[in-house]
Amino acid sequence: MQQKWYQATEVEVDSLGQNLHFYMETIEVSRLSALAFYAAGEELYKGERFYWQNREKTMTLVGLGHAYTIQNNAKNDRFDAVEAEWKSLTKNCVKGQSELQPILFGGFTFDPQNEVTGEWTDFPEAYFALATYQLVIRDDKAFVSIHLISKNEQAESQFEALRKERDHLIHAAQVKEVKTYSKPEITSYFEPYKEPYLASIDQVTALIKQKKADKVVIARSLALQFKEQVSSPQVLSQIIHEQPESYLFGLERQELLFFGASPERLVKVENGRAFSSCVAGSIKRGKTAEEDEAYGQSLLNDSKNGGEHQYVVDMIAETFRENCIEMKIPDSPRLLKIRDIQHLYTPVEGQLNSEATILQLTKSLHPTPALGGVPRKEAMEAIRKYEPMNRGLYAAPIGWVDAEGNGEFAVAIRSAALLKDKAFLYAGGGIVADSEPQSEYEETLVKFRPMLRALGGQLHE
Repeated sequence: MQQKWYQATEVEVDSLGQNLHFYMETIEVSRLSALAFYAAGEELYKGERFYWQNREKTMTLVGLGHAYTIQNNAKNDRFDAVEAEWKSLTKNCVKGQSELQPILFGGFTFDPQNEVTGEWTDFPEAYFALATYQLVIRDDKAFVSIHLISKNEQAESQFEALRKERDHLIHAAQVKEVKTYSKPEITSYFEPYKEPYLASIDQVTALIKQKKADKVVIARSLALQFKEQVSSPQVLSQIIHEQPESYLFGLERQELLFFGASPERLVKVENGRAFSSCVAGSIKRGKTAEEDEAYGQSLLNDSKNGGEHQYVVDMIAETFRENCIEMKIPDSPRLLKIRDIQHLYTPVEGQLNSEATILQLTKSLHPTPALGGVPRKEAMEAIRKYEPMNRGLYAAPIGWVDAEGNGEFAVAIRSAALLKDKAFLYAGGGIVADSEPQSEYEETLVKFRPMLRALGGQLHE
C-alpha cells in the first residue's frame, strides 16, 4: 500500500439537527478484482453493498457497508431532498482531489405514484448509500476509503477497528483465488400479467389514435424460480463477463439485489461539463456481419423507430438548452451495437451553467421519452392506468455523485431484481399508433435476453 491520506471533517447534517463528525481515510492499493472485493463483503455486509462500472471501463466503484444512507418518499421532491442532504453532509470535505471524494450511490424509483404491491413493496422512492468501505478503480489505480460518520468526537478506537476490517477485506480480495461462479439453475419461469400486457397495447394504441398521447412506453416482467438461493456475486460475475460494453450495476437493499447491464447513459457530469445519450429505437443483431449490417440499415431507415428516437433527442436537447451555456448535438443518429441488440444513438453534451447540478439534470430528464413517452404527463397517466406492474428501479436513474458534484447516472434497463431464489426481469417498448401487440411482445423477448442468459436461461425465437 503505497500512499496514504487522512481527512477528518466536522459536518452538521441539518436534517438530523445535530453535529456529526465525518472521518475518512483513503489508501492506494495494488490492483485488485472489484468483484472479489464485493464478494469479500458477503458475510458481514450482505444487503448493504453496491457495484458500478461505467461503459468505457474507466471507473469501477464498489461499496461495502453503510456509513450513511439517504432515503426518502418525497415524491417529486425526492431529487432535491437527496441533493440537500448530501451537500450538507459533504460541505466540509476536501475538494479537488478525485481520490479523496466520498461517493454516494443509489437510485430513484421510476414512478413514486405507483403503489402496485410485489417485489418492490416498501422500497424507498429514493435510496442512496455512502459506503463504510469504498473501492474506486480509476485509470488503473485502486483506492480504498473508510468512511465513518459519528456523533463521537473521539472515534479513534472505532476507526482503528474499521482499519483492521479494511485490511482483512483487501487481503481477501487480493490473495484468495478469484472464484468462478456457475450460472444458477432455473426450475421454472412464468410471465406475470402477459394477457393484461397484450391488452394494454391495444388500449394504448387506441388512446394514441384519439390524439391523447403520441407515444407511451409499456413494460412487463418475466419471473424465474431457481433451484436454490442465488448470491449477488454469482449474478454480477455473469453480467461482468457477458456484457462488457454496458453500464454494469448492482444495488442491494436487505434481501433484494437490483442489477443490470444498461447501454444507456442518462447523464454524466465531469468538471462542469454534462453528457447524455439519446438511445431509442432498436432491432436485433444479425447472425452474420452482412445480416447485422442489413438490420442496422433497416433500423436507420425505419420511420417508426426514427420518430421514437427523435422524441428523445428533442426532449434531452431542450433540457440541455435550459441548463447549459453551450451544447453540441449531431444532426442524425448512429448505431449503438451491443451483444444482443442494436439501437439508434445520438450523444449530447454541454457546459453547465452555474446553477445546474447532476441531480437537477436527472430530475429534469427522468423519465425520457424512451422510458415514459410523449407528452410526459399524458404518457405517465397511461402507464399508471394500463401497465399492470410496479417498475421499482427498472427504467429509472441509477448511479453516483461525489462531494464535488461530479457523477453519472445510467437508465436502469436490461435489468432484474433478485430475491433469494426468485428473479424478476423487466423489459418494455415504445407504443405508437401502429404498434401491434405480438411484435411488441417479441421485442421484449429480445430485451429480456441479456439478464435471462446471465441467470442461466434462454429464450428461443
